[in-house]
Amino acid sequence: MTADHPSLPPRGLVVCLCAAWCGVCGDYRARFDQVQAKFPGIEFLWVDVEDEADVLDPLDVENFPTLLLAVGEAPRFFGPVTPQTEMLERLVRSQIQDASAPALSDPAVTALLGRIRASR
Repeated sequence: MTADHPSLPPRGLVVCLCAAWCGVCGDYRARFDQVQAKFPGIEFLWVDVEDEADVLDPLDVENFPTLLLAVGEAPRFFGPVTPQTEMLERLVRSQIQDASAPALSDPAVTALLGRIRASR
């Protein structure tokens, strides 16, 4: 439950970190949007690492696509993935919809999540 709305569960968030110049990312965008349509209660964001470099700093994203999945203020997954719809769907189910999925303990990833949420 969130502090603002005690009856609402924490918001799920899926962030794809990509670059406009990346051909793989360009191909993945349609698949990302396709998966988003299957999970209407979860927020999906597309973040260009060059346009949003200040939000990402000090982390560097070197492999594309890289995903950040979170529930509320708790990051659940951060890393590069293969650009397949099945992979993204599986991650959303296991890391966001499964309440027992553990949060990541990396403070840099938690800080990144906070910066992304604050920038929206």
